[in-house]
Amino acid sequence: MANTILIGAQWGDEGKGKIIDFLTETAEIVVRSQGGNNAGHTVIVGGTKYVLHLIPSGILRPGTKCVIGNGVVLDPIAVAGEIDGLTAKGVSVTPENLLISDAAHLVLPYHRHLDEAREIAKGAGKIGTTKRGIGPAYGDKIARVGLRMADLLNPAVFSEKLATRVAENNETLARYGIAPLDFEQTLAQLLAAGKSLAPFVGNTVVFLHKSVREKKHMLFEGAQGTFLDIDHGTYPYVTSSNTTAGGACTGSGVPPHHIDSVLGVMKAYTTRVGEGPFPTEDEGLGDMLHGMGREFGSTTGRARRCGWFDAVAVRYAGMINGIDTLAVTNLDGLDSLASVKICTHYRLNGALLETPPMDYAQLAACEPVYIEMPGWLTPTDQIRDWNLMPERAKDYLLKICDLSGAKLSIASVGPNREQTILL
Repeated sequence: MANTILIGAQWGDEGKGKIIDFLTETAEIVVRSQGGNNAGHTVIVGGTKYVLHLIPSGILRPGTKCVIGNGVVLDPIAVAGEIDGLTAKGVSVTPENLLISDAAHLVLPYHRHLDEAREIAKGAGKIGTTKRGIGPAYGDKIARVGLRMADLLNPAVFSEKLATRVAENNETLARYGIAPLDFEQTLAQLLAAGKSLAPFVGNTVVFLHKSVREKKHMLFEGAQGTFLDIDHGTYPYVTSSNTTAGGACTGSGVPPHHIDSVLGVMKAYTTRVGEGPFPTEDEGLGDMLHGMGREFGSTTGRARRCGWFDAVAVRYAGMINGIDTLAVTNLDGLDSLASVKICTHYRLNGALLETPPMDYAQLAACEPVYIEMPGWLTPTDQIRDWNLMPERAKDYLLKICDLSGAKLSIASVGPNREQTILL
């Protein structure tokens, strides 16, 4: 395979982890380039369920090198725990198959407390964050007061910098009525995590450029989705990083001319976690999917909001990301429906829109314009060959891809690795 960026074309939770796992059969390197442990990729292999937050999904493929790039914000205690959890399940995690950027910024305990306190203070206007400290960590990065992995590996430097940051943040926490952090205890926990992670840390940019020269096949693993992008998403109901294709370059140090293709991942319908406008939301569809045990967040366990497929949103995602081909997941979730809806346009104040407005109040006022297609009323979860797919299911898949402006390359009919049809 060529050097490929895999990106979420909706609001995240599109099933990227499963598609990444499928593609890593031919990828030599998998790179995570943005986000933090607010992301969650669920992969089922051989009946075993793995929920990955910071470590790329390629860790489940022997012989694949996983890289956590400079654009990631990394909770050292959480990633050390994730390594321990994978090891306990028999997954080998060593410096041979995992490399962490020394320039990755750290998510620290005060970031988590601030994240939660700020969400509570916003009341009805809350963003709906995972309260993992991701936003405050990126805020410190932009303010140039963040601490990085390289700092953590130098205990004397780290201790001095952390003391200043804890003192400043304890004052802020006090204004929210939160007990101050104990500096010595916090330092000891972080240094212990740093010691366990030290063998994995290095200059990932140098490694990736060496890999480019050696013509290694690389897969850049996106976290969240296009409409959670800090610049292009439904602001302010977004995450704090660039979740779009450009973020893979800045977050890894691999320049755009070394990228060969962009694969967009989207569900056969639409979901969203947290607050914010969602034009095609349909509670009845959500109740059906939740009743099937589907659409609960892998990171938080929250029930996802569900709606019909939104071609307006995915068309725009295609523009932003330069999507070449599409992988459609969760088709089997619609198997029991006699008819399925597709949103082709929005209507706002009487005008038809082909792209979403950037103002979230306007987006919230948009009404979806639907076409309806007949359902296939046939289970698809056992199908492994495109030629055996029900014709109406094929028609639906090809229609939503045509409306989205890119060709279908993968259809997924379940969470397991083998429930994947490559066209």
